[in-house]
Amino acid sequence: MDKRILVAFDDSENAIRTINFVISHFSVDCKVTIFSVLQDTAILCDMHSPELIPYFTSQQTNFCVLEDKKKELICNAQNEAKKRLIHAGFNDADITLITKKKEKGVARDIINEAKTGYDVVVLGRRGLSGIREFFLGSVSQKVIHTVKDVSVLIVK
Repeated sequence: MDKRILVAFDDSENAIRTINFVISHFSVDCKVTIFSVLQDTAILCDMHSPELIPYFTSQQTNFCVLEDKKKELICNAQNEAKKRLIHAGFNDADITLITKKKEKGVARDIINEAKTGYDVVVLGRRGLSGIREFFLGSVSQKVIHTVKDVSVLIVK
């Protein structure tokens, strides 16, 4: 039976480390999904509220261009990760790229995807300071404490 691996992924160095970890620790016959959650800031591009401060209104177009650039960066990073997996011997047909807009929150969206039939979730540990992490939590902490019936592996 093929193992299904969900890799929570963004365009950071931590995300690339998770791909390298999968390459070095999992069999090439596994099915890998590279899963990215985009922050839902695009809604601001469509806002035309009189309450918006004039500065934001004047910069709204620039903000929207940055949003498109972020999507492009994620897509490019996912494709690079897929190339690394293929180069390491993983089958192209067994690698899936998924990019979703944030629905409930990054951690909750990862947890919901994990419920769809994965054996393991692999994600990087974000480098927050101890105090900041204590108060705000982290995606990895939320996933590890909430996901049920799926193993969670945190890559340092």
